[in-house]
Amino acid sequence: MAKQTKNSSGRGQRDLKVKVKSARGRTVSQVKWLQRQLNDPYVKRAKAEGYRGRAAFKILELDEKFRFLVPGARVVDLGCAPGGWCQVAVKRVNALGERRDKAIGTVLGIDLQEVEPIAGAEIHQLDFLSDDADLKVKEWLGGPAHVVMSDMAASSSGHKQTDHLRIVALCEAAAFFAFDVLEPDGTFVAKVLAGGAEGELQKLLKQRFKKVMNIKPPSSRADSSEKFVVATGYRGSTDDDPLGA
Repeated sequence: MAKQTKNSSGRGQRDLKVKVKSARGRTVSQVKWLQRQLNDPYVKRAKAEGYRGRAAFKILELDEKFRFLVPGARVVDLGCAPGGWCQVAVKRVNALGERRDKAIGTVLGIDLQEVEPIAGAEIHQLDFLSDDADLKVKEWLGGPAHVVMSDMAASSSGHKQTDHLRIVALCEAAAFFAFDVLEPDGTFVAKVLAGGAEGELQKLLKQRFKKVMNIKPPSSRADSSEKFVVATGYRGSTDDDPLGA
């Protein structure tokens, strides 16, 4: 481990990058991942600020730019484990009612796996692709959602193009779910991977939303191909909807 020097306050301060002490029993990729985690400032901030993962800063940065997590909003977080995005949403929409002069929002997290409880959020173990999942979500929310957000990623196959296609398909599924549960003028936020196959997704979203933006937030690692799509102003569905929703 790197040696610590002391600053004027007497507390230890790390000046050098932390190195993995031993690679015994680890693959090269595992060593690289662990070393990156040890030196990632967002990992350290997440621990210091009580978030369940560094991904919390991605939704924080997106909301700072686009302001969709407002007090009183009803929010659905698809694939919410481990819960960092829900933690951010709870604060932003005032789900705990801590700001008495602001409307109280609702945060609903759903995931295939069990997720540890989060104060101010309602968590359900549910496959959002299952029959009537949209009806259950609207019932739990007490109405349509103002925001549907997703940081989901399909399991890695190790093949870059296959993984790209999988996450785009997952994002498209999340988008169709959003069409079913969003109220008019609602917002959809989701992670995608740059790679070329996301063109149809962009076309789909532009038909349904007034504005579609793509952004790579500062907390997204520079060597990652991930980006986020933020679609605002949901147009809603009509009887003559060509997409049949």
